[in-house]
Amino acid sequence: MNLIAELKWRGMIQDIIPGTVEQLNREMTSGYIGFDPTATSLHIGSLVPILLLVHLQKAGHRPVVLIGGATGMIGDPSGKSEERNLLTEEALAANVAGIKSQLEKYLDFTSSNPNAAVMVNNYDWFKDIRFLDFLRDAGKHITVNYMMAKDSVKKRLEGEAGISYTEFAYQLMQGYDFYHLYTTQNIKLQMGGSDQWGNITTGTEFIRRKAGMEAFAFTCPLIRKADGTKFGKTEKGNVWLDPEKTSPYQFYQFWLNTSDEDAASWIRIFTFLDQPVIEALISEHLQNPAERLLQKTLAREITSFVHGTDEYKKAVATTEKLFANQSGPVHEMSIEDLEGLEGVITIAVSKAGLDKGIDIVSLLATVKVAPSKGEARKLILGGGISINREKVTDVQQQVTAAQLLHNKYILLQKGKKNYYLITVQ
Repeated sequence: MNLIAELKWRGMIQDIIPGTVEQLNREMTSGYIGFDPTATSLHIGSLVPILLLVHLQKAGHRPVVLIGGATGMIGDPSGKSEERNLLTEEALAANVAGIKSQLEKYLDFTSSNPNAAVMVNNYDWFKDIRFLDFLRDAGKHITVNYMMAKDSVKKRLEGEAGISYTEFAYQLMQGYDFYHLYTTQNIKLQMGGSDQWGNITTGTEFIRRKAGMEAFAFTCPLIRKADGTKFGKTEKGNVWLDPEKTSPYQFYQFWLNTSDEDAASWIRIFTFLDQPVIEALISEHLQNPAERLLQKTLAREITSFVHGTDEYKKAVATTEKLFANQSGPVHEMSIEDLEGLEGVITIAVSKAGLDKGIDIVSLLATVKVAPSKGEARKLILGGGISINREKVTDVQQQVTAAQLLHNKYILLQKGKKNYYLITVQ
């Protein structure tokens, strides 16, 4: 497989250093992407770099995962408007462990394979470098003028928050990472999002100036939604890869609810379906958009990749129970149906409270479906709340034990897509 040609038709190439294609055609090449351990889990914003590494390995090259244990202590100013909070060593260690376990699901680390994936942590080499040695061996090779010309630095300098020396030094540290990996492990390629181009080219320039050698790189465009809103964000926040943070059902729903325009773009990026198959899917989808063929295929492929086929099937089953017959009576749902709603948020309430009756506004605020009573009233008046599939129109409505399904459950819906299963104790 011609890696760059494959990535280009998928819309996954933005910037590329001349000679990169020739290098990849010449020999098996080791290429790396860095992941900052800012949480115990990666989120879907990290899927593109993960997929770049998977494509690299599928093309016969060796993927290298760099965990930024050291740079994670500093904070990358790229795309940030203000200083990031620094993490403790204990928090970083927990985050690194969580990210490592996730990446091992997507890449082949079998050591006997010639292009087995490798994972490194830049804390391992930075921890023993003295400050004076770093200034002498790294700092003198990259000028302040060169560093200040980077867009990530310019934007921060022009903003009110400014930029600390700590974050200013980030690109030099990332450049040193590339130099270290190049000279110790023959890693000649770095990849990343387009917002990392400045940091990446600092690395190639550092290698040229200090080692007199040529290094290579390319970036992928940042993913945007067609409506201009941020990719990977919902009203609940990030969409995580960890099923404990974002359930497979919620993950599946995110992709299922994409717009037609986004689905046509994202199915190229987030699946491994080949070009003829994708073009046929887009053509078929256009003939009957109401069937949402693109969204269903995208959701199937990416949910199966991240969470496995079994979790995908459970997500589909839950979706069918909740959405296949929304106009039908909820009382037809059995106990098994209700308890088998994988990924739907379950909230426990006291039966004593329901015996007396609780007004819907207080209930929504108490169980955190709405952040406040004021927001709860707005949701109700806007037609955004249903109890057991019956729209709530009165902010004074009382929720009582008489509404319990099977004497134990209430199915609460917020908007069109968000379901909560309230259980009494």
